[in-house]
Amino acid sequence: MSSIPSFIIAGTSSGSGKTTVSLGLMAAFKDRGLRVQPFKCGPDFIDPGLHKLVTGTISRNLDLWMSGTEFTHHCFHQNLQNCDIAIIEGVMGMFDGGGSSSAALALSLGVSTILVLDVRSTAESAAAMVKGFETLDPRVAPKGIILNRIASERHLELVSEAIKSHCSAEILGHIPRTLEFSIPSRHLGLLTGEESPLSDEAVQTLMKTVTTHIDLDRILELFSLELPVQTCADTIMAEKSVCRIGIARDKAFCFYYQDNLDLLEKYGAELISFSPLHDSFLPENLDALYLGGGYPELYAGQLGQNQSMLDDIQKFVEKDGTVYAECGGFMYLTEGITGTDGTFHPMAGIFPVKAHMQKKRAGLGYREVTTVKQSFFGPPGTTLRGHEFHYSYIDEMPAHIDRIYKVNNESREGYCYKNVLGGYMHHHFGYNPQVVEEFIHHSQMD
Repeated sequence: MSSIPSFIIAGTSSGSGKTTVSLGLMAAFKDRGLRVQPFKCGPDFIDPGLHKLVTGTISRNLDLWMSGTEFTHHCFHQNLQNCDIAIIEGVMGMFDGGGSSSAALALSLGVSTILVLDVRSTAESAAAMVKGFETLDPRVAPKGIILNRIASERHLELVSEAIKSHCSAEILGHIPRTLEFSIPSRHLGLLTGEESPLSDEAVQTLMKTVTTHIDLDRILELFSLELPVQTCADTIMAEKSVCRIGIARDKAFCFYYQDNLDLLEKYGAELISFSPLHDSFLPENLDALYLGGGYPELYAGQLGQNQSMLDDIQKFVEKDGTVYAECGGFMYLTEGITGTDGTFHPMAGIFPVKAHMQKKRAGLGYREVTTVKQSFFGPPGTTLRGHEFHYSYIDEMPAHIDRIYKVNNESREGYCYKNVLGGYMHHHFGYNPQVVEEFIHHSQMD
């Protein structure tokens, strides 16, 4: 058994400063020469992109419900093998989300937590908040505290003394309220890592702030985690590629769970990236397409003007090519996207509906789907889990388009045309890796 510093950055609520602290610690430990492995609790795509931007290492999603306990544990331990420290950014407030919360993940993985406490409008009362987090579930009581938005030395003294007098958690440092660091945002959240929202100067400022005000040495001492011995089977990959899958990857299509891509490669797929924004044609000799989510609505004009790519995708579909499209990728396969200003941009036209953007959310939450018909994910009764988060809605899908998903919110989805399957759900294949084998087998047959 070996050990490695590992911890979850939890918060009292959304907006408490988890992302800022997480990115700051990642940058600070990387600056020390440590190999930082980032993780994100929950289904989010944007925070992992920012983690990669800061660390240079792919960040992994850890979600007990969406990908299952066994796969989550495997993903965590497998990705610790070649790093010096693991930093997991939590989700919402520490106990929010039930079985998918930061607290649940900490308990399942045996990892301790650092609680980020926003004290901009409080002083001694901060101790009551920490005490509550310590006593609600003592098994996952925060081991350390980082105080966010400290206004002055006097403010720091008042908060610190109160916490030290009433709580067990150790204060590891603070972030001054004067720190000028923010990440640009839009309707779906923060800007993505692919859009480079953080300048080198901003990251350096954050790193220096964390290094100055947070005890990094103490964190390394307090949060050591014993690691289980990994077996050789954990790294076995297919001996050779058996099919070629085109992956849409650019600023418009950038939401993929890395573990989905890894599983495709593990079972024999060669992944070929292409850009619906910039490439004129699909890569040659593809067996299938995987069109992930992202922000096609922001680039709808450019996507709609790339007629040669749209034509090539239409030809691929009509020749019975296998296509899996989720959320933004699904929108790309509709007749077109109408923006909130009423502007319409034509898309691939595979599905006979239009996607309409609106200013309020149209869908949010975990989803479990069970197939009711044979598909390239397997026989009827196949179960997948994932997440849905979008601001667009589609016209009523015509009855002649099959719906192969029975969804746990009582809806029917998973729209099929020829060998195309599309919908708003982002599935995590870790919950049922058999669907990857089925998908690759189906792609080989075409």
